[in-house]
Amino acid sequence: MRADESTSAFRSVEQFTLADLEAIRVVLRGGSVIDWHRLNLHGEDLSDFVATHEFDLSRESDQRRIESVKREAVDYLRRTFEFPIPRSIEAATTLELLRVAGTSGHKQVCACILLKTMHIIHHLQGRELLFMLPMSDAQIFHLVEEKVYRVVGGMMATGLPIVEFLGGRKHKDSLYTKLLSKTETIAAQIYDKLRFRIVTRTKDDLFPVLNYLTRRLFPFNYAVPAQSTNTLVDFAGYCRRHPNLRAMVPTAQGGALDDNASATVDNVFSSRSYRVIHFVVDMPVRVPESILAAAGPSAHSLGHVVFVLVEFQIVDHATDLENERGEASHSRYKERQRQAVMERLRMGFRTPRPAALPSTPPPATRSSKPPRGRPSRGRKGS
Repeated sequence: MRADESTSAFRSVEQFTLADLEAIRVVLRGGSVIDWHRLNLHGEDLSDFVATHEFDLSRESDQRRIESVKREAVDYLRRTFEFPIPRSIEAATTLELLRVAGTSGHKQVCACILLKTMHIIHHLQGRELLFMLPMSDAQIFHLVEEKVYRVVGGMMATGLPIVEFLGGRKHKDSLYTKLLSKTETIAAQIYDKLRFRIVTRTKDDLFPVLNYLTRRLFPFNYAVPAQSTNTLVDFAGYCRRHPNLRAMVPTAQGGALDDNASATVDNVFSSRSYRVIHFVVDMPVRVPESILAAAGPSAHSLGHVVFVLVEFQIVDHATDLENERGEASHSRYKERQRQAVMERLRMGFRTPRPAALPSTPPPATRSSKPPRGRPSRGRKGS
């Protein structure tokens, strides 16, 4: 990624569009775009959105793949609901379909319904493809790491406001401890086998950095519902303080602005004072042609994209320092978790209650250059 590409794509809060605000909100709340009624993307953002899905519209193979998903969606809607898709929508190109979804009228409704169905079909087929590939988890994770390091590394190299970036794969002992601490030990989904942690310079940099990630690294529509925690930023208050955001709030999708459903410590071992933005993305990753060829002819009908669950944690530098003090520190967190697991192994499971947060986060009081090379310190996923 060239320096000019990285810096020109970075937007301040004053430059945010309605689509930017909605994307950040769905990531912070862990909502679903299936509940949306409009796609407010325009101009170059349409192409960026397609690119985050690992599609290159200059490739005929990618165009054929999108058309295949669209045909399957149209057939499903007609077969199951007898839903009439207008011929003009059925024949629309990818960018035309996305553009119509941001207008109004009957065709706009049809475009949104079709795109939602395509979203589900593409995701399911990508999941199916993952199981067919002759690749280990380690090889798949390597593809994800290359993608994330390329984007975030490019941000740091061009001076964008990231002071620390750490990535890692969960150690097997941590996986054992995590599952032993959960009630659903057999069926539990592990979301953080692969996790990344980003520390911004200041709290004001959180939204611009998150916006950049949703436009260059992962599509916001694949944020995993109900797997987001935001104990760091008062979204409603933040919007009120910025005139540009405040003006867009009345038309933004996502429910009541004052909803604080995600402002709760949902990990029973976390301290009440721990602050973080945490979310999980089912990251689309492009599979090399050589791997697809080795998977056999049936794999080609499923495209070239697989999905890999990835955990992200984002925090500002001052809060990061506060998180390492006292009961909020990672060492105290791990000790509480270990004690609970040992007690469970001896005596059985007792359900602790998640800690409720105070209404206003405590202000950060320290600010200094962070040390480099610290191990990843996750809370929810550790």
